[in-house]
Amino acid sequence: MTSSITSDASISQRTNLQTGRATNVALWTIQVLLACLFLFAGGMKLVMPIEMMTKQIPLPGLFLRFIGVAEFFGALGLVLPWALRIRRQLTPLAAAGLLIIMIGAIAVTSYTSGFRAAIMPLAVGSLLAIVAYGRRSALASARASADTRKNSPGRNVDFAPARSSY
Repeated sequence: MTSSITSDASISQRTNLQTGRATNVALWTIQVLLACLFLFAGGMKLVMPIEMMTKQIPLPGLFLRFIGVAEFFGALGLVLPWALRIRRQLTPLAAAGLLIIMIGAIAVTSYTSGFRAAIMPLAVGSLLAIVAYGRRSALASARASADTRKNSPGRNVDFAPARSSY
């Protein structure tokens, strides 16, 4: 009976590990594609003359430049913190910041060109929401497992010696 319980537990752990890897690969794929998209879009807003941009998008030129800078650095924030394993909590924040930009893009596009044209920003915003949620959840589960390991019996080194009363 014990061996069947052990094998069931190991199968469950193996399935969780495979699911975690598949989720990580899917998130990485989405992150890289979104980073390429926002590097291109942000770069174009930084390189194009303001007159050309304001003909296409009815917003002030300096505001469009600001959005270009935000998109460029947001694209870097989608990939670099997680890839370099430095300040990983910045990746979901970058995704959330770009999501805010996409909400504005949905509003402006649906107002100027109709809702059908706003489907693309809506799809990009949905992918950003998936990345923000997925990476935030991965950080939370990593913290929880680190706390569990830290507080497990036999590993606790943060104990205070008993004080004598005499």
